[in-house]
Amino acid sequence: MTDGFLVPGPAAAGALAASVARVTELANRRGLDLGEVFGVHGLSDASGVPADVVAALLEGRAAGEPDLQARFLQRLGLLRRTRLKPNGRRYTQQEIADGAGMSRQQAGALINGDRRPTMEHCDAIQRFFGVHAGFLTADDADALNSALLRTEQRLLQEHAQHAADTDPLERLLQDHGVRGIAWRAAQLPTDKHRDKVTEWLDMLLESVKPVNPADSPKPTET
Repeated sequence: MTDGFLVPGPAAAGALAASVARVTELANRRGLDLGEVFGVHGLSDASGVPADVVAALLEGRAAGEPDLQARFLQRLGLLRRTRLKPNGRRYTQQEIADGAGMSRQQAGALINGDRRPTMEHCDAIQRFFGVHAGFLTADDADALNSALLRTEQRLLQEHAQHAADTDPLERLLQDHGVRGIAWRAAQLPTDKHRDKVTEWLDMLLESVKPVNPADSPKPTET
């Protein structure tokens, strides 16, 4: 790792490893610098996971904070450092309390670790800071994986746009949403699930297929 960038090695098994492999392949296909794509500080800001834990997880090492309240405090601290007011200053406890619909005493107790957060507290604070659901609570590996999935989607969109600019067929596929459907299907865990999607699409296509007038039943003569 150099200057906050890391080229991932063999990642831990599971969904995170699969996401790392797909993002690596996409980045290589587009000629992007893997060190920038997997920049630990950018992934930390996007996921809420501390930068050192991001680096460890990408390298396939066991890491992360198992205690929910400790994760909450880590990520709330990151939000307060990185999601600043337009004037560049941090939000005060009172501003967080007002924005999240709680008392200043409640906000202070949560920020200082004197009170365990409820899901309602987490949802309210996440809405205030404009981050996705689960930002404050998700397991570190899951949170990092979600950030990589968003990176993958962005790279796919950029790749599709570039291809569409040079290939009429790619433009057709993009305009009709084919790439989006394929990307979602690729996230399914097994071939059985993907077969279900294909079966459902076949049924849908059959239901909307235009009727050939020649195939319509002819009225009987009376």
